[in-house]
Amino acid sequence: MSNKILVLLLLSILSISSTFAQKVKKLKKNTPELKSELYYEIKKADSTLFAAFNRCDTVAYKKFFVDDLEFYHDLGGLTTSFKSELASFKEMCARGSNIRRELVESSLEVYPIKNYGAVEIAVHHFYHTNKGEKEKPSGTYKFIHVWQHKDGEWRISRIISYGHDSMKND
Repeated sequence: MSNKILVLLLLSILSISSTFAQKVKKLKKNTPELKSELYYEIKKADSTLFAAFNRCDTVAYKKFFVDDLEFYHDLGGLTTSFKSELASFKEMCARGSNIRRELVESSLEVYPIKNYGAVEIAVHHFYHTNKGEKEKPSGTYKFIHVWQHKDGEWRISRIISYGHDSMKND
């Protein structure tokens, strides 16, 4: 009799664990069931930041960075202050060709950083429009943003931008 109970108990455990495993498999990392409030906060901050970028709105753009920003770019190297980044941004906008950035939403990952903020990891597409021409794709690249949450504001303190094997801006 005890063997029958043991077998029934094992079968019950296997059945429950199998059902649970199937439910977990169905939930992928970017499904609504697994997205947090933090995920949506960072997604919104990212969207607002790059709306300013796409419009070359320096006033709105500069609100998203700490003064001691570090920007690591695989082709451009290291930028060690927001002042330098802002100068580069203004120069890009003054050239007269429009650059537009678009987040690949399905790639977006957000993770908390205890007592600091969050890290955003994703892929984005860039497009450019030279004067008198139609918009063309520049490329698809990867990035990591470290967001600091301080005084109720989200600001980027570190950027890593990589995967720029080829850039098409001509």
